[in-house]
Amino acid sequence: MNSADRVNRWLGDLRDTLARAADLAERGRDAFDVDPALPLAFEALSNRIGDLSKRLVHADEARCSHLVWRQAARNRDFVVHHYDRIDRDLLWRTVITAFPELAARVEAEIESAGHA
Repeated sequence: MNSADRVNRWLGDLRDTLARAADLAERGRDAFDVDPALPLAFEALSNRIGDLSKRLVHADEARCSHLVWRQAARNRDFVVHHYDRIDRDLLWRTVITAFPELAARVEAEIESAGHA
């Protein structure tokens, strides 16, 4: 698999992961506050989203140069290494604001590559 194929595969994986996060976020803040599985799911999705973002930044820095890519990677590092200090409100805001912003960037990259 060449580098372009790998980047396109990772973009697809990231699009799918962000879609899962959006589906869960549609349950709403009340569900997030009541169901202990939702914050854990968002932590796991933050890990995956950040890991894929890191891969993409390293593989194609010009294409993935917007700050949101690096923010996703830093968010992943915090969630993984400082899970005991995660602020639930900030986690929720990340899911409903930063994830959709990254999803829009991913869609734009996929469309510009002609792989929609």
